[in-house]
Amino acid sequence: MRIIERAAELSAHLGARRAAGDAVGLVPTMGALHDGHASLVERAATECDTVALSIFVNPRQFVPGEDLDTYPSDLDADLVVAEKAGASVVFAPTVPEMFPDASRTTVHVAGLGDVLEGASRPGHFDGVATVVTKLLVLARPSRAYFGEKDFQQLVVVCRLVADLCLPVEVVACPTVRGFDGVALSSRNRYLSVAEREAAAVLYRALRAGAASVVAGERDPGEVVALVAAVAEAEPLVTLDYATVVHPETLAPPEVLAGELRLLVAARVGTTRLIDNVAIEVPE
Repeated sequence: MRIIERAAELSAHLGARRAAGDAVGLVPTMGALHDGHASLVERAATECDTVALSIFVNPRQFVPGEDLDTYPSDLDADLVVAEKAGASVVFAPTVPEMFPDASRTTVHVAGLGDVLEGASRPGHFDGVATVVTKLLVLARPSRAYFGEKDFQQLVVVCRLVADLCLPVEVVACPTVRGFDGVALSSRNRYLSVAEREAAAVLYRALRAGAASVVAGERDPGEVVALVAAVAEAEPLVTLDYATVVHPETLAPPEVLAGELRLLVAARVGTTRLIDNVAIEVPE
């Protein structure tokens, strides 16, 4: 496994692999790798000849008051996870390497990046969209792999790829969960034992909402109210939002029909977590 810190070196190396006939897969991450990240690399390794995993804690996607300075980081441990999962290359640049002082360009995905997480964390998705665009231009992969746990991020990336005519297939990969149903996240390591137990309520709330749809509920407000009620019954949880949306537009439906997503965001103690599940409304 090759470790690269320079953007030009990454472009040259992956360019040589493409010239040799390799299909290149890209897995963008902020490090603190867990089994969810490993599943993305493993999927990429089954579909691509060369798999590049990026590790970059992107300051542009943190809003004031968030955990940029304390975000978990252990490059040595991450390299072990990456190699075991099948990565061929790890790109671990510095902030000046990715964003030199003269860097002035921001990618903004209007509408999709301004709601939900974008409303709670203004500017967050501008940072995400900008760094993802830069990674895609540098790596020029055939496929890029993103987890469904960060569902809004996935939607934003799909839109920017389509709008900018970037020649890459965005591959959505299922959320990986712990034994308790908690969606794997690098921020889970902030949770105390009691908070980890409390965090399981988010998935239970989403499943309760999905079950109500299967049972015949077609009023979005009723489904959202149920999800919120289950989540808020846990004393350590402070709900930010619960909602149901169309999976491509993130717009809330007037009546539940077709394929939809239930999403929730909450603080468990002081740690902010997000989760979602797909629902398909029976005709």
